Amino acid sequence: MDRFQYRFSGNMSETIASRKREACVRSHIERQVNRVFAFAICMTAFFASPRAGCAQVPTYEVTPEESGIKFGVDSSVSIKGNFEKWNASIKFSSRDIRTAVLDIEIEADSVNTGSHMKDNKLKGKDFFNVKESPTITFKSRKIVQTGPYTFDIEGNFTIWGVTKTEKLTLTSDSKGTPSGRLDGIMAFDRKDYGMTSGIPFIKIANRVEVNVHLKWRRVSGPPPEFQQ
Repeated sequence: MDRFQYRFSGNMSETIASRKREACVRSHIERQVNRVFAFAICMTAFFASPRAGCAQVPTYEVTPEESGIKFGVDSSVSIKGNFEKWNASIKFSSRDIRTAVLDIEIEADSVNTGSHMKDNKLKGKDFFNVKESPTITFKSRKIVQTGPYTFDIEGNFTIWGVTKTEKLTLTSDSKGTPSGRLDGIMAFDRKDYGMTSGIPFIKIANRVEVNVHLKWRRVSGPPPEFQQ
């Protein structure tokens, strides 16, 4: 009888110990699952929050109907015009104004000088060569604030299939406001891009000036932080 009681008592002890171990394991697993679940909820709330992600940087939109891109070249006969089809974007990777990126893409075929004859000449292979180079682009690489409302933007300018570094000088009419304007000037030598031909009986300068007028509004995020 004593031997049976000892054996029974021993089995009970082992069973209780085993159940305690199982309870501990279950408790540990539940804690781990709860931690993972809580982390998932926090991450979901973080990314769903309007203060997270892109909302932390300024988000801008350019209004084409209130904007324009024009060009002009000194010549014995006026050669000035604008482009009717183009896109422009202003993007930030932080609130620092120096992280702003300005990209402009122009459809060369949309050139309009007010003269059908001039337009056809500019679209031809001696100038914009629209069949082989349908787009003119400017993609900024660096922005430097030169004054309270002025900026120098260095970027890759591509025309006639040739890409070179050019500088766009911008002036802003506002600072930290919900909307405003950017007015810029960029000049380039057309011969640097292979446009070496002329027009019979018309004297044309090599320097071409591009004028950019962009109306923008901040659609979300805080205003950018300026250096001055």
